[in-house]
Amino acid sequence: MKRISARLRHLALAIALPLGLAASVQAAEPIRIGSVLSVTGAASYIGDPEAKTLKLYADRINAAGGVLGRPIELVTYDDAGDANKARTFAQRLVERDNVVAMVGGSTTGTTMAMIPVFEAAKLPFMSLAGSVNIIEPVRQHVFKSPHTDRMGCERVFSDMKKRNFTSIALIAGTDGFGTSMREQCLKVVDKYGIKILIDQTYGAQDTDMTPQLAKIKATPGVQAILNTGASGQGPAVLTRNYGQLDMKSIPLYQNPGVASKSYIELSGAAAEGVRLPAAALLVASKLPASDPQKPVVTGYMAAYEKATGQPVSTFGGGAYDGLMMVVEAIKRANSADPRKIRDALEQTRGFVGTSGVVNMTPQDHLGLTVEAFRMLEVKNGDWLLID
Repeated sequence: MKRISARLRHLALAIALPLGLAASVQAAEPIRIGSVLSVTGAASYIGDPEAKTLKLYADRINAAGGVLGRPIELVTYDDAGDANKARTFAQRLVERDNVVAMVGGSTTGTTMAMIPVFEAAKLPFMSLAGSVNIIEPVRQHVFKSPHTDRMGCERVFSDMKKRNFTSIALIAGTDGFGTSMREQCLKVVDKYGIKILIDQTYGAQDTDMTPQLAKIKATPGVQAILNTGASGQGPAVLTRNYGQLDMKSIPLYQNPGVASKSYIELSGAAAEGVRLPAAALLVASKLPASDPQKPVVTGYMAAYEKATGQPVSTFGGGAYDGLMMVVEAIKRANSADPRKIRDALEQTRGFVGTSGVVNMTPQDHLGLTVEAFRMLEVKNGDWLLID
């Protein structure tokens, strides 16, 4: 009888151990990661898919056992595209929420407002915005996941050169990204033997760009147009006005900040033939099987569309890359110490994300090349892979 009792006690202990282990993982102190995104407001087309992506993958990570035996806890705020709000929330994340890292910053403006807060606190900040000014000059604690505006300029100019365009028009939105990309395009355009014959701007809230486009149309020698503005519905308004003025003989290029299916839907038939540089995610199903990004982008697309019922955008893809790089850094560091996470992020090598293959260094807190951009064209209401 004593032997039977001993065996039962041993069996009960064997059953209880895994249950106790699972309970301890769930009860473990969470690893708190901050996020400030533009979920509402003019940049909601960027912030909304970012927020949905972060929640989706934080939940998936936790369902698989968390990181280092601890759950991920996202502490999120909506800045509605307001740089002042973004800075206030950044201070809250540092002073009250005790986060160990930050993944967010939907726009260049909100990101730049938050950088001093995280630099002073010595917390790793993975931005999801586009401007090269975020990572140049290199700041010790600031990283970013999507391609830069300068890369967008170079990819567009390279395509223009292939098409023998040498004289173009530039039109720029006055939003943070539009202004920054315009500056970067002006810096690199001479390398491609291209001259800018006319340089126009429009406001983020403008609802009619016909006057600017009419000036471009009347300028002799213009062979193509590049728009650097990415805020709100501006690019779609510009495209519709471009169609209304019957300017199809002058090819229109948009920028990577416009890379979402909503742009095509808002622009209508006028978007047909428009080209832009974008991440491989938008043409996931059209990539060859040998492409190292194909499993990543098709996997993300399937998970996101199943969870949300919405098409993917490169903005959500950037959020996926940012979060996963931070999580991988925590794993490699075997620690949730912000200093060790920062060091591990800087040592990211061979990370295959939706934006490309990332290889960071102390001199490069992005780790992507221009070639990571794919050149796309709108064809029959969808994206066509050109190069």
